[in-house]
Amino acid sequence: MSDLLLPGAGAPAGPEAVLAALDPEQREVALALSGPVVVLAGAGTGKTRAITHRIAHGVLTGQHDPRRSLAVTFTARAAGEMRHRLAGLGVEGVQARTFHSAALRQLRYFWPRVVGGGVPEILPSKARVLAPVLRRGGWNDPTLARDVAAEIEWAKSSQVVAGDYPAAAAAARREPPGSMTLDNVAEAYAAYDERKTNEGFIDFEDVLLLTVGMLDTRPDIADEVRRQYRWFTVDEYQDVNPLQQRLLDLWLGDRDDLCVVGDASQTIYTFTGASSRYLVGFRQRFPHATEVRLVRSYRSTPQVVSLANKVLASATGPEAKLKLELRPTRPEGPEPRVTSYDDEPAEAAAVAAQIAKLVAQGVPPREIAVLYRINAQSEVFEEALGEAGVPYVLRGESAFFERGEVREAVTRLRGAARAGESSGELGSDVRSILSAMGWTPEPPSGQGAVRERWENLLRLVTLADDLAAADPEAGLSALVADLEQRASVQAAPTADGVTLSTVHAAKGLEWDAVFVAGLVQGTFPIQYADTPARLEEERRLFYVACTRARMHLGLSWARSRTGRGRRERSPFLDAVAGPEPRYDRAGGGVHRGSGSKSRESRKRRNDTCRVCGKALVSGREIALGRCEGCPSAYDEALFERLRAWRKDEATRQSVPAFVVFSDATLEQIATVLPTDRSALLKVTGIGAKKAEVYGDSVLALVRGEIPAAASDPDDAA
Repeated sequence: MSDLLLPGAGAPAGPEAVLAALDPEQREVALALSGPVVVLAGAGTGKTRAITHRIAHGVLTGQHDPRRSLAVTFTARAAGEMRHRLAGLGVEGVQARTFHSAALRQLRYFWPRVVGGGVPEILPSKARVLAPVLRRGGWNDPTLARDVAAEIEWAKSSQVVAGDYPAAAAAARREPPGSMTLDNVAEAYAAYDERKTNEGFIDFEDVLLLTVGMLDTRPDIADEVRRQYRWFTVDEYQDVNPLQQRLLDLWLGDRDDLCVVGDASQTIYTFTGASSRYLVGFRQRFPHATEVRLVRSYRSTPQVVSLANKVLASATGPEAKLKLELRPTRPEGPEPRVTSYDDEPAEAAAVAAQIAKLVAQGVPPREIAVLYRINAQSEVFEEALGEAGVPYVLRGESAFFERGEVREAVTRLRGAARAGESSGELGSDVRSILSAMGWTPEPPSGQGAVRERWENLLRLVTLADDLAAADPEAGLSALVADLEQRASVQAAPTADGVTLSTVHAAKGLEWDAVFVAGLVQGTFPIQYADTPARLEEERRLFYVACTRARMHLGLSWARSRTGRGRRERSPFLDAVAGPEPRYDRAGGGVHRGSGSKSRESRKRRNDTCRVCGKALVSGREIALGRCEGCPSAYDEALFERLRAWRKDEATRQSVPAFVVFSDATLEQIATVLPTDRSALLKVTGIGAKKAEVYGDSVLALVRGEIPAAASDPDDAA
């Protein structure tokens, strides 16, 4: 649902106009203007719309004073979106901020009165202070600072001081990073705080801690803040941590004009200290609270909604008490697909080919995402998309070959190759060289930056093993050349590209098409999910991944990493796809949806070379329909005419050339020489929309004629 359009930017809307733009449940939220209100909002159900219209309705009816209203959320982007929507409804003066920005504003205002002078500078990164602290303690791994910083952030958010950290962390079953003990972390925590204070800094958690301390010990200041703010709205309430809840309680005092909105089934940040218990227990704290459930999904098709509901059907734990069953409102769409592959490269190549096909059908690359559980999984998809000529962007992470440990490892490998340091066994050589960086065959305990570093280096070991298996004579020089070639293929991400992201980084976003990859036991759910509570969080993470999709949803897994060994698929797939189907190696996997077998068979893609009959591996080979090494029989003159025409079309539309057609699609056209629209539709990369827009021009070129200008793609039905 789009937001209410008003006559003139920022023009006030009448209260009834604000209500008229809402569905019945959203309207109920907007009408609940006094006392405690809890809004349980499922994925894609319009929660931001509901709470901004509630604030607007309260202001426009005179029941709320905008200058005394505070809305808090967790990201600057979300706060900005709330301010934008309120301005569009003609409401000015409401404060929409993150917890930190709201606290910092108060801290800066009252600091001269309480302490004198100005607020200390906020430390931009804990590593600046932590790194020397850790080195002094004998911990030289540069990655360790990130993990220790995360532990300090968890402790402060949980209101745990350094002396209490070992007991609190043990009770929470937190693993110390690297080879540290919980006592080591506590010592680093205390030393960090001391050094930070001596250098005149505070950190982001201190902003909340100092504000809480100020309000808790100065009743006069607490009273002043409460006179300033009367009505509170908290978004994403399932992600509140104990420190944020304490601050909220101090803001409220003995009042209850509080509206919270959240979805317990999207609680995926407990490792940072977030807790859903405040959302789950809201009605116990406020028995008279108004509760509204938003379950109409405006984001996803009925097929995606049905699958998402199945994911949560067997959920347990406290969050399951507030489980919501979504109801679709959008038209029918394609069935989600569960696909299995022999190994990760085959999985990535097939996903890249499916993405290339969607792009060829008119889906913008920016409306497509590949989601995975851990960052180290990105490399194989970077490579596959690069080979397929599909642009991509990495969200929240640098490209694989730009990561610090990977760059260092490649430099070491290159140096060893130049020096002729080789035992004649590539895998052993690589393991020996990486061991000098602290890499070991056994993974470190726990998770975090240290584990991510290990996973990234393991990827290099795996690539070396793959090369040795394909060419037993290959040495370090061949490996370095292979790595440099891979890096060059992956070196051209673009702003308008397919998003590659972990599921955590994708929270709050949505795309037309989503591919959730790597759904194997030990990865998703992650191997650390060794308690019922942690396993349930992994289930909720899978739910978040699936509900990012508006229309197309693909779920995939590989039976092995590189063709050796065997892995089990994620148990979460059993809920959405039933028992594992028979595996068809020749076809590259089994696609399973809720449709009939015959429909599945018709959808199954041909992934064998039309020249030699062998299975195709890379996304480019699948798009070409032949092995790259097999001879092509296309009409080269026609191919060049098609490329010239495509260039003109791309220029006319101000889009990249691949958006019109990929080279692989043009080569297929020049090979099969289609004579009519039905033959054109059989070419990989040409769907109904592309055929309607470009079909006449392409067929004219095949006939050797000069084509008329193509119609505007936006005008196609």
